[in-house]
Amino acid sequence: MPDHTIQQSLIADQRISDPRSARGRLLTSAARLFREQGYERTTVRDLASDVGIQSGSLFHHFRSKEDILKAVMEETIILNTEIMRAALARAETVRDKLRSLIACELESINGQTGEAMAVLVFEWRSLSDASRAEILKLRDVYEALWMEVLSALEEEGRLKADPFVTRRMLTGALSWTITWYRPGGSMSLEDLTGEIMGMLGL
Repeated sequence: MPDHTIQQSLIADQRISDPRSARGRLLTSAARLFREQGYERTTVRDLASDVGIQSGSLFHHFRSKEDILKAVMEETIILNTEIMRAALARAETVRDKLRSLIACELESINGQTGEAMAVLVFEWRSLSDASRAEILKLRDVYEALWMEVLSALEEEGRLKADPFVTRRMLTGALSWTITWYRPGGSMSLEDLTGEIMGMLGL
């Protein structure tokens, strides 16, 4: 299933916001501002100004600035989890499944959800304990997809390192690509995926 079809299905099920809606435009703007300025330094006035509304109007959609942060994180995890599930369903071998997971995560970090993914990584500390617990539940589902594939590769004898450690290392390495990878440059995301598979000996 193409990514845009997955997105439309999630919008129809009201699991994520339509990016063309007022709420969706606000979340897109918030992800960018939180990434550029940091969550703490971004004010409600900044958010409202960026989408061209009055500050008070934000609270028609969200109760607080933290709720906006939580929604940015929540919706990007939901979308990217479903994109990964679809990619896994298309992959025939366990090796192909890992390649699909790496490709999906690289796309999520360097593609349309890149700013939201960066916020997820770098603004984690800004959530309250209750909000963090809710996001962790979604994150656990996302991470379980990775661990299932990595554990299967270990069972096949193709992954020599511990699956948990491998995933933690991949998490850091893939997240860091936002600082150096240049879309449209000499290396495509497919090329980069191949390089990472090679580093893993796969």
